[in-house]
Amino acid sequence: MRAGGHCDNRMYVLLIYLSGPMLVSMGIQGAPVGGVDYPRTYQEFREWFPDDASCAAYLARLRWPDGFRCPSCDHDRAWQTSTRHWKCVSCGRKTSVTAGTIFHRTRTPLSTWFAAIWLVTSQKNGASAKNLHDMLGLGSYETAWAWLHKLRRAMVRPDRELLSDVVEVDESFVGGRATGKLGASTSKAPVMIAVENLGPQVNRKLRLGRVRLGVADSPGSKQLVDFARTTVEPGSVIRTDGARMFRTLASEGFKHEYISGYSSPEPGHVTLPGPHRVASLLKRWNAGTHHYRVEREHLQYYLDEFTFRFNRRRSSARGMLFYRLLQQSVNTDPHPLAELVSRTSELFPLNDNAAEFVPSDTHGEF
Repeated sequence: MRAGGHCDNRMYVLLIYLSGPMLVSMGIQGAPVGGVDYPRTYQEFREWFPDDASCAAYLARLRWPDGFRCPSCDHDRAWQTSTRHWKCVSCGRKTSVTAGTIFHRTRTPLSTWFAAIWLVTSQKNGASAKNLHDMLGLGSYETAWAWLHKLRRAMVRPDRELLSDVVEVDESFVGGRATGKLGASTSKAPVMIAVENLGPQVNRKLRLGRVRLGVADSPGSKQLVDFARTTVEPGSVIRTDGARMFRTLASEGFKHEYISGYSSPEPGHVTLPGPHRVASLLKRWNAGTHHYRVEREHLQYYLDEFTFRFNRRRSSARGMLFYRLLQQSVNTDPHPLAELVSRTSELFPLNDNAAEFVPSDTHGEF
């Protein structure tokens, strides 16, 4: 049953039987379709999710795409006892549709969570905590900040596919300028970049595929080699600079190509154009949406959001991004708030009072 009350064979079917509705298995079949599996516009979004009940029904569909399964006895039928709870017909165990997800034990209406996810995914460059706080009327800035970090954690699938074909690997530095100082701040963090280079295209100098990003402990370390091993599919071509530490990749199932020596006369955007382009877009996004104000210990969360957006930059259906993030949210474990707000290494002051920023020279890449 779609969240507007319309029945669809892709969805769960609620049968009114004896003491209440029973959830039986009718999951999504095939690729999700706009207007059927996810709202295409803001108007449809409002029609589909007017209250907590409609949101809970949608989460049930995403959490149990192949039908309900009791976590205790594996039975496939349950009675719905409240908006968010189901009771197994066989063993009687009660299960919440939000248990074990990023919505675990939330006291905020699911409709507010859904509005936050729609806002985050429908904006090309995302939203800041201040945006979220002001637009949704959340209780505090800290709540909005924690919500965004929970969503960023859900943007990365643990089982995501490795990069393949031709992959360029390099590192860059992300951070702001120290107040009252000229030049780059010593607080800039080294960021590892791996991106698929799909080759040149007509009327376009560079065509990139998917990207992976990670924070390094220190610049130029062997951690970059481990990063390449864990993000690239064996048999693929890995292009790097001439650092000797990369030479082992050739004996580990990869085809290694490198720029001989560090003194190549060619600039970085020529020798390794993929990481150079990604680094440029990442820095512009950090400057425009977050005004450089990102703490190093939380930087990976922001890199995950950039990766989520970059890898889906060509999607014309913003509703699909909403669908994918919700789908991953019900498969992401809850994260203690205390861990999210820990600020023991504040290299950058946290105050992402963002302004909407769209780079003028991204050539459709982001």
